[in-house]
Amino acid sequence: MEEHFHSVRLTTDRCQGCVSCTKRCPTEAIRIRGGKAQIISLRCIDCGECIRHCPCRAKAALTDDLADLKNFQYNIALPAPSLYGHFSADIPVDAILSGLINLGFDDVFEVAQGAEIVTLAIRDYLKRPDIIRPAISSACPAVVRLIQVKFPELIDHLVPFDAPVEVAARIARAEAAKALGIEADKIGVWFITPCPAKMTAVRRPLGSEKSNITGAIAINKIFNDLLKVVTADNQLVKSKASWVGVGWAVSGGETSAIDAENMLAVNDIQNVIDVLEQVALGKLKEVDYIEVLACAGGCIGGALTAENRHVIEFNMKKRIKKKKSLDPTAGRLPRETYTDFELGSAGRRAIEPIPALRLDEDIAKAMSKIEIMDKTLKTLPGLDCGSCGSPNCKALAEDIAQGLANKTDCVFILRKRTRDLAFAMVDLAVKLPPPLDKDHNDDY
Repeated sequence: MEEHFHSVRLTTDRCQGCVSCTKRCPTEAIRIRGGKAQIISLRCIDCGECIRHCPCRAKAALTDDLADLKNFQYNIALPAPSLYGHFSADIPVDAILSGLINLGFDDVFEVAQGAEIVTLAIRDYLKRPDIIRPAISSACPAVVRLIQVKFPELIDHLVPFDAPVEVAARIARAEAAKALGIEADKIGVWFITPCPAKMTAVRRPLGSEKSNITGAIAINKIFNDLLKVVTADNQLVKSKASWVGVGWAVSGGETSAIDAENMLAVNDIQNVIDVLEQVALGKLKEVDYIEVLACAGGCIGGALTAENRHVIEFNMKKRIKKKKSLDPTAGRLPRETYTDFELGSAGRRAIEPIPALRLDEDIAKAMSKIEIMDKTLKTLPGLDCGSCGSPNCKALAEDIAQGLANKTDCVFILRKRTRDLAFAMVDLAVKLPPPLDKDHNDDY
């Protein structure tokens, strides 16, 4: 396992050195050097913003393939609820799940079921008087990484539960091993993912030593094949998830499921950053819980989805409404209890900060670099144009302090120095040594 594995990768040959990705990266993890983008591994949170906005398609996500299923004796698909939104609400979820079986999986376990279990746990958690408020959802791995990198002081605000996909994977693997008598490590458990951050979370788990998920396969990688085998009358598998868990795919679905007072739902990474800044400043104390999703609209807007976000949202809302109307329990969760095993509470590890923004391990050197940054920043134009290859003037000042850039990387400073040098050369060009200068009349 790579120490700093990232799903988001750069295809150097395609990169044209534009600054689109540097301007979009929420953690300022990208620089343009030598005409090509460079990703600062420690800062990257795999949110997929660079994939979404790169005009040259030079950013892509590394995920697993259906061909990897051959390495396991038994394979279980974990479809993200957002997958359902890729199909019209007239296509039953049963048919979508059955389509996954036709693609080569032996069984399916819905991530929405894991979401229902986490919903119950959060409901109970919010009743405790000793928790730090506002509590922050830990379901989105990109946001958890963002907090580790940019807001480490808010780590204690994260609810101490695994993401729904991890809960689903744990249950699916255990049930299959028990029912079939197969060793757990011979069972492949595959998440059908809408975003690259989930793939990264498989290789670099959050809150645990090892992920329960074997791998992640992008929705956009298998969607065309799935589309060919999904038909309304093909219902080999029956869905067990209610609208409560399915709704987690859309922004506001998590808070709607939890159904408590004083909750806030935030989506889109920049909006998330703005809200987390307010929490860090001690504001929003009247809020009990914050649902935070890095992608616009929620998981339906993931960088690895295969349809337009608004189309997926339309289909999802229509599907959720239909499920509600058909739900004999009038919208209640299909269960009332959960176990520590299901949540993974017993072996859960503390989430640690990632010191990606630290200038230096030595405090004295770090303070010295801060002084250099402040002085340098005052000399920069403050236009944040990105032409220097850094996302903004402050980032360029930091790069200069770190010895990774020069002042003349700023096109405006370079232009001024070039102009001053040109004027100086003109002045020198008309000057002659005193013996040759007939107009030289200095008195001695």
